[in-house]
Amino acid sequence: MSKRKLRELVEKGYVEGWDDPRMPTLCGLRRRGFTPESIKNFIELNGVSKTVSVADWGLLEYCVREDLNRKADRVMGVLNPLRVIIENYPEDQTEEFDVENNPERPERGTRKVPFSREIFIERDDFEINPPPKYFRLKPDGEVRLKNAYFIKCIGYETDENGEVTLVRATYDPASRGGESPDGRKVRGTIHWVSAKHALDAEVRLYDKLFSVENPDDTPEGSDYKDYINPKSLVIIKGAKLEPSLKEAMPGDCFQFLRLGYFCVDNKDSSPDHLVFNRTVTLKDTWAKIASKHAK
Repeated sequence: MSKRKLRELVEKGYVEGWDDPRMPTLCGLRRRGFTPESIKNFIELNGVSKTVSVADWGLLEYCVREDLNRKADRVMGVLNPLRVIIENYPEDQTEEFDVENNPERPERGTRKVPFSREIFIERDDFEINPPPKYFRLKPDGEVRLKNAYFIKCIGYETDENGEVTLVRATYDPASRGGESPDGRKVRGTIHWVSAKHALDAEVRLYDKLFSVENPDDTPEGSDYKDYINPKSLVIIKGAKLEPSLKEAMPGDCFQFLRLGYFCVDNKDSSPDHLVFNRTVTLKDTWAKIASKHAK
């Protein structure tokens, strides 16, 4: 994309500046969490061409996933929290689990993750009327809490609009660590955060700035700005994160289990107001986005 068009995006307020994490600039990529090694690998894989060409953004995302898979510690964060009360867990009890930081690098060791009677799970991880092959939490259904216990839904509460506001559950004390002595199989595993210990954070979900692969290659007479992706930035104010992230520093990168790779924003984040930017999802969603736009 030409520098003139990029400057126009900045001047007209479509992005906040040259270091906006949606911008295809080095400072924008670094603020979003793309590592130097991933950018260098992307350049090497692309090679040198004597003709004008467009590099595949999906390849750049592949490079950063490969690099962060080895480097980023795994942590638990809940972006759209739903409160769960475990009725048969003691109200005044807190325990800790030893959780592996990175299975790709055992030398990274483990950390302590607290667990209590009230936890947060992703709202998408509970359905009243689930579709077929839904292996997450549902009425009378059982799931495994990552590294913790099996829990079973025994009830839920809704608001006047029918939206679930609270899930009630019981846990199996014998399933500590995620396995049960009786050998029963639980297919679903979900992440969670202890409500008592959760950190509040702002999470910015960045995606591709345009809804087409190449904004310079659009139908004649159209304006490239018509193809700006309205969901290129989604801001979540009420995310809940595990307490180990309290010491995270600007630029630090993590994998939020089941959600993607995220880094601490190097401009707006502070100890009193944590801000995380999504670097990339765990899976490539470009093909799905492109096919919908084509229709």
